[in-house]
Amino acid sequence: MGLTGGIACGKSTVSELFTAHGAGLVDTDRIAHQLTAPGGAAMPAILASFGTDMQRPDGALDRAAMRALVFAEPSRRTELEAILHPLIRSTSLAQLKSCAAPYVLLAVPLLVETGHYLPLCRRVLLIDCTEDIQLQRVMARSGLAEAEARRIIASQATRAARLAVADDVLDNSGPPAALPAQVAKLHAHYLQLAAQPNQNP
Repeated sequence: MGLTGGIACGKSTVSELFTAHGAGLVDTDRIAHQLTAPGGAAMPAILASFGTDMQRPDGALDRAAMRALVFAEPSRRTELEAILHPLIRSTSLAQLKSCAAPYVLLAVPLLVETGHYLPLCRRVLLIDCTEDIQLQRVMARSGLAEAEARRIIASQATRAARLAVADDVLDNSGPPAALPAQVAKLHAHYLQLAAQPNQNP
């Protein structure tokens, strides 16, 4: 089952609540971080294409420097994605095949934008909040100026586009305490679907 949402909508928090119930999780963002960590499989190709200025002293990708570059030069984003996306997808598929949970959440922040993972998902769960709340959370979490936070949000699919592909919507506009009950209800629903032939989420 696909899980998505815009930046700072609460995907990681919701994913943790689902896994606490026993759901499986394949998180493409986590995989991307592993690939760009010190010694990560993507780092040699990234350094060959972008230079050592994109490497932190510990050997990991300098994400802030890369973010600034790809926003300034969109063609470089395409270059980076050509390196990362095949590795992320192959790792994701391997993890999906090895997961033995009743159902698996495939967490893809850019599920709508890329479209590559939609065919793998029987359902799509959207973690949703208002755009004003999203902006506030991005600025608070990352310490970014409002203009940069708005630029990041604008680079992603619109809220309307995400809602258009969602089968289920979890509202995260409120306090964190409102999430567990919503997750528990959805988890029970997904267990029922998983028990039905050809209806596994």
